[in-house]
Amino acid sequence: MVSRRCKMLVQEEFSALGLHPLSVELGVVETTEKITKQQLKELNKNLKRSGLEILDSRASILLEKIKNVIVDMVHYSDESPVKDYSAHLSKTLHYDYTYLSNFFSHTHGMTIQHFIITHKIERAKELIMYDELTLTQIAYLLQYGSVQHLSTQFKKVTGLTPSFFKTLKKKHRIELENL
Repeated sequence: MVSRRCKMLVQEEFSALGLHPLSVELGVVETTEKITKQQLKELNKNLKRSGLEILDSRASILLEKIKNVIVDMVHYSDESPVKDYSAHLSKTLHYDYTYLSNFFSHTHGMTIQHFIITHKIERAKELIMYDELTLTQIAYLLQYGSVQHLSTQFKKVTGLTPSFFKTLKKKHRIELENL
């Protein structure tokens, strides 16, 4: 689950089956009841219709946890920006960063750094579209050392400069679920 909308959908699906989730967080649902095999099968079928799935292997769960921490850091954190992504991931997930990095690259097919950059650029697109912050403020918020660094990465990922992107009528954003 990447977005708050996904969390709401999961909660609704649990409720539709008569289950009472105590909490629905990114990647984890706690319920008051024990889920039967039939309920699990029905839940999985209903979630798949919405493009979601139940993760049951340790590897897929860890992969989702890594992605969720990154998405939360870049898109939803109300705290001051994280300066050291590797230390934050290690501290949050209780694994050595080298292990997380190797695991992520092996299972996801891209480096954690590339995944972070992709999300930072999508967040930059969103902030540019809102037109409430300057590029300097966006660069600071997303932990870029300068506007030039943000602009260089933005152009490398999108093929456009941030200024040109701002002038487009139809903004080219990718849904978080599809990153």
